[in-house]
Amino acid sequence: MKKLSAVGLALSVALFTSHVGVAQAQDALRIGILTDMAGQFSHESGQGSVTAVKMAVEDFGGKVLGLPIEVLVADHQNKNEVAVAKAREWYDVQKVDLIANLINSAIALSVANIAREKGRIAIVNGSGSSRLTNDGCTPNSIHYAYDTYALANGTGKALIKEGFNSWYFLTADYAFGHALEGDTATVVKANKGTVVGTVRYPIDTPDHSSFLLQAQASKAKVVAVAGSGTVFINAVKSAKAFGLTQGGQTLAGLLVWDTDVHAMGLELAQGLVLTSAFYWDRDEGTRAFSKRFYEKMKRMPHMGDAGDYSSTMHYLKAVQAAGTRDAKAVMAKMREMPINDFFAKGGRIREDGRMVHDMYVYEVKKPSESKAPWDYLKLRATIPADEAYRPLSESKCPLVKK
Repeated sequence: MKKLSAVGLALSVALFTSHVGVAQAQDALRIGILTDMAGQFSHESGQGSVTAVKMAVEDFGGKVLGLPIEVLVADHQNKNEVAVAKAREWYDVQKVDLIANLINSAIALSVANIAREKGRIAIVNGSGSSRLTNDGCTPNSIHYAYDTYALANGTGKALIKEGFNSWYFLTADYAFGHALEGDTATVVKANKGTVVGTVRYPIDTPDHSSFLLQAQASKAKVVAVAGSGTVFINAVKSAKAFGLTQGGQTLAGLLVWDTDVHAMGLELAQGLVLTSAFYWDRDEGTRAFSKRFYEKMKRMPHMGDAGDYSSTMHYLKAVQAAGTRDAKAVMAKMREMPINDFFAKGGRIREDGRMVHDMYVYEVKKPSESKAPWDYLKLRATIPADEAYRPLSESKCPLVKK
């Protein structure tokens, strides 16, 4: 009898635990923001990403399908093992429906695969590697704001057209840097330019001296920094100190955020050519959103912040329209619904997970051209959506039918 009682008790506990798990899964829709809160990429994501997602949730009304929307936040510390552990915990234990931001391309690629494994959703705004919608694509992930292909297509072509046809790459030694170098090198060569050489630096290096000496010695017309974060800012400062630009070489930042320009100041950043998906002062819609964001963050939003807001709102609208939080149904609805907001007009999500929209080539203003705080960029060119991203005919994504 004792054995039977023990078995009965165990079954009761198991059933109770199962019901608790189901109840927990149904009591809220959960969005997890997995980002860099304090490291070198925090000014490109971090609290700005959290603020943007929470703004979208508040603007949507705080509920969907009768369920409250909860926002969870975690710092992955730019460590892949930390990010993977947190993603699994969120999907398995916290029953998170969507993981957002995902700055750091190596981390984004890992979490996208976990989303596929767990039947949940991941939306990438912070990271840039075009592998996310190429050989690393999944049916459960979306790459929203920008990617390395679009950055290369913008900045690379713009400079080559002006006669800057020999390039040397100063590349961050991780997934994003490699992808940015590779995509830009392809654009350079396709437009009859040459790649003189490349050197890769550790993403946490405080000293670029030896790398810059190699770039200077190459005599390349363009020294392209294929990196991001505070290390990128330090590289630009060091290049100026080494007299690289004074010697006739052009420094190209292949990913430059508005916050980078702000940190460097116009005296240092002036003349940098960059490609971006968003600029706060583009039109009335961007200015309206940016004013609200500024009130909360005391800085203007960049394309990562704007993308986090826009993609969260698009996700919630898709959940509402699908009438379910089921990932497969929601992903189908997100691909079906066009995106028309302050971030993108006529945006759409392709079968490879790429959100396709116009991109913009900007130049950093001279100090004398700036009329107010955060008045940093002037438009050089608009790249139409159909030209900005890798054509599906060249895609290695297995989800693309050819």
